[in-house]
Order: sequence, then C-alpha cells, then structure tokens
Amino acid sequence: MSDIVGIPSPHSWDAPFRYSQATRVGDLVFVSGQAAVGPDGNIVGEGDFVAQAECVFDNLRKVLEAAGSSLDQVAKVTIYMTDTSHFPHILECRERYFSEPYPADTTVEVTGLALPGLMLEIEAIAVVTD
Repeated sequence: MSDIVGIPSPHSWDAPFRYSQATRVGDLVFVSGQAAVGPDGNIVGEGDFVAQAECVFDNLRKVLEAAGSSLDQVAKVTIYMTDTSHFPHILECRERYFSEPYPADTTVEVTGLALPGLMLEIEAIAVVTD
C-alpha cells in the first residue's frame, strides 16, 4: 500500500494527461502546476495576465481544498511566468491570496507553458492540519 494518495481532479478535461492535480503524502500536499484553464478545458483570459492570475489562484484554491488544505497552509510556491514584466501583479496576488508568514517562493521566467496562450503557472506545497 502506497503512502501517496492522489487527489481527485475537479475537472473532467485532464484525465487523458495521466497526472494528479495533487498528491498527498502524510500531512503534505504537492499541487501540480495550476494554469488559467477553466472547467471546460479552455484557456481563461487569453492575453490578459490579471484574468489568468485570478483563474490560477482560484484553481489552486480548489485543488488545495479538495486535498484538505487551503491557501493559508501553503508553504512553498514555484511560479512560472512567460513575461516577468507582470511580476508587480504577482506581488499583489501574494498579498491578496496568501497570509503571513508568506510562502517560500521561486519565480522563473520561461519561454512557454503547456498550452500556447498560457502566461502563468503555479505549483505549490502545502500542509494539511486536521
């Protein structure tokens, strides 16, 4: 029996990709990169970084809650951006969606993400407190 538990996806479009939106190991939740993809599998806010960021954080929240955690329990994020000129908006999002102590963070500029049109992806590690 494995100590790794897959968290069921809130989406139907991701089943063919053979990954878990998150896995839980003990009191830790490892969340796959969340992007601006809506429940229908289409990109949300194409060309609009602010709209994509809101969708990304909403998707992150949903997956964390499905795993028994929350945005308040995030210990580490890795943020992938196709254009770091949008970084000031990331600072605003950190203040809006996270609380002190803020998560450890790595931000990386990349040339592309999984789907053309995506501008942002965030993966996270969080704790579960029962």
